[in-house]
Amino acid sequence: MSEHRRKQPPGRGRRAAQQPPQSGRRAAPPRDATTSSYGAQGAGRPPGGRAESRRAATPQGAGGGRRRAANASAAGAAGAAAAGGRAAARGRARVQPRAKKRFIDYPRSDRDGLRRWVPSWKQVLGTFVGFVGLLMGLAGIAYAMVEVPKPQDVATSQKNVYYWSNGDRMVTAGGGDQNRQIVELSQIAKSMQHAVIAAENESFYKDKGVDPVGIGRALFKMATGGDTQSGSTITQQYVKNTYLDQSQTLTRKAKELLISIKVGAEKEKDDILAGYLNTAYYGRGAYGIQAAAQAYYKKDAVDLTTSESAFLAAVLNGANLYDPHGGEGGGAAQTPKKNKQRAEARWKWILDREVETGRLDKAKRDAITTFPMPRPPEQATNLKGQIGYLVELAKRDITNNPDSGITDQKLKQGGFEIHTTFDKKKTLALEKTVQKVKKKNFDPDKRERDKHVQFGGASVKPGDGAIVAVYGGADAVTHYTNNADYTGASVGSTFKPYVMAAALRDGVRDPDGPEEQGPDQRTLVSPRSVYNGDNKVKLLDYNGDTWLNKDNEEWHQKNDGDDSYGDITLNEAMEVSANTPFIQLGMDVGLKEVKQSALDAGVNEESLSALTPAFSLGTSAPSAIRMATGYATFAQSGEKAEPYSVKEVKEKGATRYKHEKKTERSFDSNVADNITSMLENVVQGDKGTGSTAKALNRPVAGKTGTTDDNKHAWFTGYTKQLSTSIGMWRMDDQSDKPEFLSMNGTAGLEQIHGASFPAEVWTDYMMKAMKGQPKLPFPEPGPIGEKVCSHSTCPSPSPTPSETEETESPSPSPTKSSPSPSPTDSTPNPSPSDTCRWGQPDCDDQGTTNGPGDGGVDGGADDGGATDGGADNGGPGDPGGGDDGGGLFGGTNGARRE
Repeated sequence: MSEHRRKQPPGRGRRAAQQPPQSGRRAAPPRDATTSSYGAQGAGRPPGGRAESRRAATPQGAGGGRRRAANASAAGAAGAAAAGGRAAARGRARVQPRAKKRFIDYPRSDRDGLRRWVPSWKQVLGTFVGFVGLLMGLAGIAYAMVEVPKPQDVATSQKNVYYWSNGDRMVTAGGGDQNRQIVELSQIAKSMQHAVIAAENESFYKDKGVDPVGIGRALFKMATGGDTQSGSTITQQYVKNTYLDQSQTLTRKAKELLISIKVGAEKEKDDILAGYLNTAYYGRGAYGIQAAAQAYYKKDAVDLTTSESAFLAAVLNGANLYDPHGGEGGGAAQTPKKNKQRAEARWKWILDREVETGRLDKAKRDAITTFPMPRPPEQATNLKGQIGYLVELAKRDITNNPDSGITDQKLKQGGFEIHTTFDKKKTLALEKTVQKVKKKNFDPDKRERDKHVQFGGASVKPGDGAIVAVYGGADAVTHYTNNADYTGASVGSTFKPYVMAAALRDGVRDPDGPEEQGPDQRTLVSPRSVYNGDNKVKLLDYNGDTWLNKDNEEWHQKNDGDDSYGDITLNEAMEVSANTPFIQLGMDVGLKEVKQSALDAGVNEESLSALTPAFSLGTSAPSAIRMATGYATFAQSGEKAEPYSVKEVKEKGATRYKHEKKTERSFDSNVADNITSMLENVVQGDKGTGSTAKALNRPVAGKTGTTDDNKHAWFTGYTKQLSTSIGMWRMDDQSDKPEFLSMNGTAGLEQIHGASFPAEVWTDYMMKAMKGQPKLPFPEPGPIGEKVCSHSTCPSPSPTPSETEETESPSPSPTKSSPSPSPTDSTPNPSPSDTCRWGQPDCDDQGTTNGPGDGGVDGGADDGGATDGGADNGGPGDPGGGDDGGGLFGGTNGARRE
């Protein structure tokens, strides 16, 4: 049989013949292109004939003949096909086809239980990639939609308008009056450019306008409780200053980032740097580096030194905190001393950063050792006279008050109506009074000691705290320090009422008890209590031991004029302003209690001096505003009100901020009313140092004060409706190192006291301020405390010679009366009937001495004595009133000293 007609191999029947062609083709050996087809003519057949072809196709090692090989091959293929078919049939019977998976297979269909809800890593990765892609898409859309606004559209500022308390316009200031001069980058010193880049944005010339690393670092710092950082680049700050506002919102931050990226791509880096330096705020009303260079150093920006540039770069971190002359916002954290410490620290850090970043040679850095102290601040010319002081006080009131929500920079952008508490008539009256007294009594052309005489004053409304008038100096544009605010001038004996208030409220300590004592161990004091008023009496601790300073020296306190008063009541000691009773009273009560009494009255803690014995005699330096506030607490029977100067702030006609009255009770009303009664006696008593104020012809309470070496003099007093404090001193504020000067010889007088020109200014002004006001009486005080005596005046059952010797005055005055206590002195706990109205002629404890008044030498030791806590030796006493021939104090009227 021809091999072309050969029978099928065994095992291949009809079913096998019906298998799909693919099965046979898969079983057949592969053919190459040269053997894939056999035509009738044998085309494509390899050379050598069919036998050679068959032999070539037979696998090596296959045994048997041609037919056996072919049969074996066919049988194997058939068997494999049959086996494959059976296996396929069994698989179809056992495995059901899987359902088609969802596009997002979640919950997962191939998992059971909770595992169905656990996403696969592919799902997590896909979600993250999708989220990032979405964010990028949204950011791209936002980037395309946000446009860079025109600088002039958002940089245009408005003016602020200030109003008097009656609604009249006071002045237009701020806003459109911003002090700015735009300069090119070439007109800005290279050292300034380097300092800002090193301090603010080291990668400025490399970044794309934003710094993701810096932002992340800032977020991490804030999240972990570290220092708050902005993470902003110079470009971002430029965008914020030029195109946006200063609000801290996510919307504004998002705009800032997008616009910064656009600006970074469209603008040259030098243009951005110049824009930032020209728009940044440097304090003192200076916007831009050129204005700042003039405000701080009176020079152009191009002429700034490396040291000055480092300081101005420090100021950019917060002008209110780094101006060595005090921040514009004021407050406890912005005093000149604290600001200077911060400024020096950051100035050094910036110089070191410039070295680290390669912008300053280390040798040049090492040569810079002196801090570049800037000039004192100056005011704009439209703020002449008292207006500048009033505006500055109002600004501080707004920016320091968190309830206002208005920052200093926002306020300077303008657009606000500011309604103040300042009374126009009273402010002008106070200014004219000071000018009249100065013109009448001082002649700087003839007397050297009449140069640099300064006054400061303020009036506060009791029970409300409104500051109705201030006198800050001759002119706000030439005399930059506000004399009504903190100046460092010690208040002297005007501090004594706070000592007395502590004695009435807290009482003196038990001499046999511990240093720290509670109310149950103390004895409340009556104004009738008796203390030793001798000159240079030895100071004792509360327990009777001799008080020694850190150098183991005794303290012998002086009275003014070396006057001695013998055993004297505290009421009379206040009247004549004797020092020795009150310095001992402060020791008996405790200096911490005296300090708290002053704070409760309204004095701010930052103005208080160290707690040495002289603390009770007024070594502290509260401002005129704070002294008027403290005395207003007594006028209001112990109710304190914080001082304020802004009633309301409006923006676009809507109220942005409104003051809410805040008062608190600091003293029991009887304590405060007893203080008022004692201070009434200072004015109305026969020996009162404040007798000048009698001319007011209405109920008045007040106190004089003079300090060591005759450098400061004060009169602080009040009616029921108004509390006013007037201070006087000499200081050349144009000097490189301003300091207080002695007033000995001023106005031709040997000494100046609080009873002289301060009392004269106070009285003349108050007569105008109270004109037309009803004459309201003060509340009548009730009995208070017990009549106690100091260690040297208490009678001893059996005094030893040494004790008697110790109580003697080291230098008794000829006017001193013999210590012969009245019958009431033997009563340790007087009944209410034993208490008499101070100043009445029939009081058994009044008028026991007739020595001259105290000149108010507060603190200080005797000649060569102890000088604890920096108290000086005290100058000689004032011989008396004076015949300066002017005003209420002039002539030979025998006005009291102090």
